[in-house]
Amino acid sequence: MSSYLIRNAQILGGAAQDIFISEGVIQEIGTDLTVEADVDIDAHGLIALPGLVDLHTHLREPGREDAETVLTGTQAAAKGGFTAVHAMANTFPVADTAGVVEQVWRLGQAAGYCDVQPIGAVTVGLEGKKLAELGAMHDSAAAVRVFSDDGKCVDDAVIMRRALEYVKAFDGVVAQHAQEPRLTEGAQMNEGQVSGELGLGGWPAVAEEAIIARDVLLAAHVGSRLHVCHVSTAGSVEIIRWAKAKGWPVTAEVTPHHLLLTDELVRSYDAVYKVNPPLRTADDVHALRMALADGTIDAVATDHAPHPMEDKECEWAAAAMGMVGLETALSVVQQAMVETGLLNWEGVADRMSHRPARIGRLSGHGRPVSVGEPANLVLFDPGYRGTVIPDSFATRSRNTPYRGLELPGRVHATFLRGVPTVLAGELVEPGELA
Repeated sequence: MSSYLIRNAQILGGAAQDIFISEGVIQEIGTDLTVEADVDIDAHGLIALPGLVDLHTHLREPGREDAETVLTGTQAAAKGGFTAVHAMANTFPVADTAGVVEQVWRLGQAAGYCDVQPIGAVTVGLEGKKLAELGAMHDSAAAVRVFSDDGKCVDDAVIMRRALEYVKAFDGVVAQHAQEPRLTEGAQMNEGQVSGELGLGGWPAVAEEAIIARDVLLAAHVGSRLHVCHVSTAGSVEIIRWAKAKGWPVTAEVTPHHLLLTDELVRSYDAVYKVNPPLRTADDVHALRMALADGTIDAVATDHAPHPMEDKECEWAAAAMGMVGLETALSVVQQAMVETGLLNWEGVADRMSHRPARIGRLSGHGRPVSVGEPANLVLFDPGYRGTVIPDSFATRSRNTPYRGLELPGRVHATFLRGVPTVLAGELVEPGELA
């Protein structure tokens, strides 16, 4: 295995230091290190962060390889600075058995660009009627600890309670897609002034908030861990803040797009802005930023949702919901949170690496950039400014809401256990430089 000397990197945005990596581990950190290394990397002006961890990625394989594969999705993750992703269960077939989660896990191992931790379905076929094989998925080679019917809500309170009770036995977590289905029938966008003017079916904030309120109470009653996916409203923030103040076992995530974009964009009728949950108001965006800054929201999760062109470049009502986000996440967080003074780079590391790894129980990720730790690292250039060009993406899909926009920052290098998957902004074949 090759050794690497990273010179003059600003660890978590601090003073420039050298980082020596060998045998997959950070061996030394200091100034003007004189060690011999196989590869020297000039990191002047670059920030060193722990490898990012995504709690919410749709890799589509098996079943929708026209939109994404585990290989292309993990390549996108590496280009975005991620060393681990949690793969959602809404595949075809659904990841509701040990066999399917093991298949996804092994595909991730074979690809080699980042670690893939499958998320198991809560219910059989995501139908919300019968618990899936939670224990078998946990006992499988994939060692599943997080379960979600994401894309659909576990709306039956009894099923949700039983799931929370079941996963408590092995310290698992149920990640809820909070959407009361009866309140969102036919909904196309956020319910509010813009939906009224456009005549599109409204998606009320209370449809999210009602489920979150119910589920934090269930989590407290059972004493089991609840994670709230893609929080999008100011009201949701207040419920989560209340639950945390009581010491209940509740965590939450927000997507980059909900930190930056609003429902005003829907006036274009461009279906690239159609997403679940929908883009909300400027007041919601402000509340989400404040909640991420003060720790009420624990993590940034991409909800990377690739779709083939024909599913997005069509009339609004027929379009699929979702946006790709792995390759732009860190840049959006820089713009929304760092450049606004709401988070420093240490805070970014906490919300995009340390906490997600802890919530997902990934022991080898989210570790400090310290001697003796696994060399899961990202080198990020915060001074870069560039236009988003979807054709340069590694993901198979192009449904980004940032097309043509200028965003700050660029991932220069990503290391997975001391092996580069990205160097100088370009993918490296795993093992090529090992």
